[in-house]
Amino acid sequence: MILPKIVSLFSGAGGLDLGFVQANFQLSFAVDISDAAIRTHRRNFKGAVSIAADLEKLGPKGVLEHLDAILEPGELIGIIGGPPCQGFSRANTGSHTHDPRNFLPLLYLQIVEALQEKYSVEFVLFENVPGIRDAKHAVTFDGILSKFREIGFTPDVREYSALDYGVAQTRNRVIISGFRDEVVARNFKPKKVEPKDLTVRAKIGALPEPVFFARGLDRTAIPHHENHWTMRPLSKRFSQPGGAVQAGRSFRRLKWDKPSPTVAYGHREIHVHPEGRRRLSIYEAMLLQGFPSTFVLEGTLSAQVEQVSNAVPPPLARSLANAIKIAKYSAS
Repeated sequence: MILPKIVSLFSGAGGLDLGFVQANFQLSFAVDISDAAIRTHRRNFKGAVSIAADLEKLGPKGVLEHLDAILEPGELIGIIGGPPCQGFSRANTGSHTHDPRNFLPLLYLQIVEALQEKYSVEFVLFENVPGIRDAKHAVTFDGILSKFREIGFTPDVREYSALDYGVAQTRNRVIISGFRDEVVARNFKPKKVEPKDLTVRAKIGALPEPVFFARGLDRTAIPHHENHWTMRPLSKRFSQPGGAVQAGRSFRRLKWDKPSPTVAYGHREIHVHPEGRRRLSIYEAMLLQGFPSTFVLEGTLSAQVEQVSNAVPPPLARSLANAIKIAKYSAS
């Protein structure tokens, strides 16, 4: 079976991409607006062409121009990605229907439509937050599904819990997918994995202490893993008897024997380590997202926080990719 080559739009650091690579798809091209995310992508996906660009400015024509040197006309491709979701997020209490970011999924599909003129687009898949289906976004969401149908794909909308796919995290996300072949669409059924020890302790309990951030820190000299660093605990909360207590979004203290809450942080809202004396390190957050120990994030501390927060958990992505393989195979 010849698998479609993967084109990744709004790729971020590549959590979704990694799942497809783990399922033996070939990743050909990735694009994201974040320079740090693309440096991460280039470091971890040596065989792909990764570029830092604003897709609103690049547009369908720009994507086609980049693919000219990578793909042959008529090649089978699959398009994956994660258009920014902050405009749909329920955590964003000020979100509104006209947030400019809410139109990026339609831009994504406009690019898909343009690529159909030159390549055989077998499937389209992107991730977003559950809030995309809220009533206040109904017009936008219905428009997305209509666009799927307009360009010849049978859309599939499902909400997935990362816990069901081997991730020690209570993260729910909506996956919107479309398939050129309706039989494949009907057969697309990602399989949940057998429950294992999906606790914070199982994922990070044996790690040594991280290094605290300091200007001029040589990341390559950080012991254990170069992303095993965190902010110095300046708040008096960390020095309280028993450590920092739960206090809203800013001080969410993890519990050793439970999964982590959703790994999605604001600039200073990285979850508190179960011992209550510091924030999680970037590496600890990566492990709770399901990244392998071999994966490395590039960029400043804040850039790494953003990358790990925005990523699709790779184990979930791998289940989605495997489900596409099985659906295509059983349909052929």
